[in-house]
Amino acid sequence: MRPMKTPLLLTLLMCAQASAATPAAHWQAMSGQSPACRAGVSQALDYLKTLPSTSMMAVRDGQVLASYGPVERPEQVYSVRKSVLAMMYGPYVADGTIALDRSLASLGIDDVGGLLPLERTATVRDLLAARSGVYHAAANPGDDAEAAPQRGSQTPGAYFLYNNWDFNAAGSVYEQLTGQDIYQSFERNLAQPLQMEDFQLSQQHRNGDPARSRHLAYHFHLSTRDMARLGQLMLQQGSWNGRQLLPADWVKRITTPLTRAADMHPPSTARRQLDYGLLWWIPSVPAGSPLTGAYMAWGYYGQYILVVPQQNMVISHQRVVDPAQARTARKVSPAEFLRLAALLAQAPCP
Repeated sequence: MRPMKTPLLLTLLMCAQASAATPAAHWQAMSGQSPACRAGVSQALDYLKTLPSTSMMAVRDGQVLASYGPVERPEQVYSVRKSVLAMMYGPYVADGTIALDRSLASLGIDDVGGLLPLERTATVRDLLAARSGVYHAAANPGDDAEAAPQRGSQTPGAYFLYNNWDFNAAGSVYEQLTGQDIYQSFERNLAQPLQMEDFQLSQQHRNGDPARSRHLAYHFHLSTRDMARLGQLMLQQGSWNGRQLLPADWVKRITTPLTRAADMHPPSTARRQLDYGLLWWIPSVPAGSPLTGAYMAWGYYGQYILVVPQQNMVISHQRVVDPAQARTARKVSPAEFLRLAALLAQAPCP
C-alpha cells in the first residue's frame, strides 16, 4: 500500500490526537470511574442483558469503558464486511489505483447469463452506494433483492436498493484493480498495523452459490475487540500510531449521508431511519441526541461497529446465532442497539 499525501499540519494534528488515544497491543480498561459513571454504565448493561446479545465492548478515549461476553472470540460479522471493504478502498482511491467513475463495462465485469447493456454502465461508485441498478441474482441472500425492480428498469445511480450483488461485485473490483486477495490485503493493511489480537487469515473464506453469480461474498470472522479497533481507526480519521492508514477525507466521505432513509427502497428499509453513505450507515437521530454525528457498520442478526465522534467513543457488538436456529433467531435490531449505545454515550464518564 502506497503512503498517502496529507498536508503536513493536518498530519501532525491527527498524529498528536491519535497518539493520545490509540490503544496498545492489548486494550486497557478505563480506571478511576466515578460513582455516577459506574451507575450509568450499569444501567446500560442492565438493558443489554434484556437483549440476545453475545458480546459488546464500549471504548471511550481509547480505553475500555465496558465489556460484556466473549469479546475475544472471532465470529462471522455478516454485512459488517461491506463497511470494512469501504475502509480498504480508501488508500487505493487516493493513489488512483481505483477510479470510482470506472464503469462495469470498462472493467470487464459481467456475470452468469450476462449483464444488460444499461447495467454495464454502472460505475464503481454506484456499487459502493447501493445504486447500481443491477438486479442480477446475488451469490448469497440477506438483502432486499426480493423488492428489486425489473432488470433494466432503473438508470444506474438513480435508485437505492440494498442489494448484495453490488457489494459482492465491489469486492471483485477491489481484487481486480489492486491485484490483491481481499483477506490477505486486510491482514497486511489493517489487521497487522492495528495489532488485532484475534484475526486469523485461515478462518476467512468466501461463500455463496457460483451458479447464481460469479461474484461471491467475502465474509469476515472478527472478534468484538478487533471490531473495536476498526472503529477506533475510523474515529481517529484513519491515523494509527503515527501512520495514516486511511485518508482522513475518505473516512469523512464514506460516512457522509449520500442517500437519506426516506429515499430508500423498499419502504421497510426507509422506516429504519438510517441514512447511507458509501457502505456505511448513518443513524438519523433527534437534535441533542448523544449519538449525533455517529455512523456504523451493521451486520445481520446484530453485528455492529458504531463510531460516535462527539463522545470520542466506539461501540462494537455481536449477536451469534446457531445455524440450526438461523431462520427463527431473534435479532438485535438497529433501534435496540442504538438505545444501548445512547445509554453508554450519556453515562457521565470523562
